[in-house]
Amino acid sequence: MVKKVVVTFPAGSAGRSLTYELIKKFDIMVSIIKADIDAGRNGKLVLELDADRERLGQAIDYMKQSGVDVSPLESKITYDSDRCINCGACTSSCLSGALSIQAPDWKIVFQPDKCIVCKLCITACPLKLFHSSFED
Repeated sequence: MVKKVVVTFPAGSAGRSLTYELIKKFDIMVSIIKADIDAGRNGKLVLELDADRERLGQAIDYMKQSGVDVSPLESKITYDSDRCINCGACTSSCLSGALSIQAPDWKIVFQPDKCIVCKLCITACPLKLFHSSFED
């Protein structure tokens, strides 16, 4: 099971090695999607956690008991394919391979299941056809 969460650190605890603790104590695969942490100040991480439901629950409880705020994050990228001119600007910025141009018609193909919501396509698209939506 894969779950995305926003982890907010209170001031003074940003130097903690939380991802290591999650990996070591709960055997969870951790991917850092986005990080904004400075020592001595509040910090935020967007993490993708991959483990079975029980270990994910234990890890989230552990973080909360440690004084870290954890909020679930469901996010997705949508794109207006009807208005797309298939210029390919988005494909060159897509690190996950969710966007590609495929022969024989050379049209943009978007595979949402591969998308990591890095939002690079949003800034790369000259027509602003990509949008992100987040839900708790």
